[in-house]
Amino acid sequence: MKLDLQKFYLACNPSKTLVVSNPLDRQYYIDFASVRGGRIIEELKENITFFSPDEPTCELFTGHIGCGKSTELLRLKAELEEKDFFVVYFESSQDLELGDVDIADIMLAIARRVSESLESIETLELDEPKGLKSLLHGITKLLQAQLEVSAEASIPLGIGKITAKAKSSPELRNKLREYLGPRTKGILDSINEELLQPAVEKLKQQGKKGLVVIVDNLDRVENSQKPWGRPQPEYLFVDRGEQLRQLNCHVVYTMPLSLRYSNDIERLTQRFMVNPKVLPMVPVLERDGSVFHQKATSSLVIGH
Repeated sequence: MKLDLQKFYLACNPSKTLVVSNPLDRQYYIDFASVRGGRIIEELKENITFFSPDEPTCELFTGHIGCGKSTELLRLKAELEEKDFFVVYFESSQDLELGDVDIADIMLAIARRVSESLESIETLELDEPKGLKSLLHGITKLLQAQLEVSAEASIPLGIGKITAKAKSSPELRNKLREYLGPRTKGILDSINEELLQPAVEKLKQQGKKGLVVIVDNLDRVENSQKPWGRPQPEYLFVDRGEQLRQLNCHVVYTMPLSLRYSNDIERLTQRFMVNPKVLPMVPVLERDGSVFHQKATSSLVIGH
């Protein structure tokens, strides 16, 4: 049989994330739980579906960049959907400038992606989120010379235009920070009371068990310093971690691996009240250079 080099290359392209729910991608997926040393995704799924199906949970997921986190999170999404959860997965790098992120930026990105996903459900109707609309009007008024957003724009469209402009303009981001900073609590309250809580209630009326938001690529936020000297990862996940976990739905955030080994790890776990789940690399060689062989164990499942 002749090898199709183009097909082989596309199948092995490391920059392409496998979407496990896609039958074409599924055939290339390998469950490495037996050699990684644990069933991390199963633990995340059980925490949401078994231990706390009706209570909001917040999980932290990390690992080296390129170790397969996105593929595993998309697998988590597919398995949660099989359990009748409504899942919103998005890559935060599409909305945020990862070298300069603030807590309000993450909240707006979540509001946009959740609103956008809910709009795709024709049978689900939510009341207009007046607080969020008012916030958009305030931003538009502040930046009217730099931003073109009509008063009638929907929440996802309005936020999308704002984040797209802010991502490419440091000057615009600074103006937004000055405006959004004092309003962070109000933004969080509006997202919870006008968007997430009503959405969860409506989804359950339609037979869903809950809402799960998976925020990928936050592990890629740069280790730059804020103007007052605090490293960005510690600022977001430690100093502002309590706000990240206050969303009234199930949330999974990826976070930088460096935080798992920082001096602030105890404070971080206290903020989120969970230990970060680490996805290990797939071992190939032992420390002595010999080939790594799978360790026999009855507690791990090989394959599907």
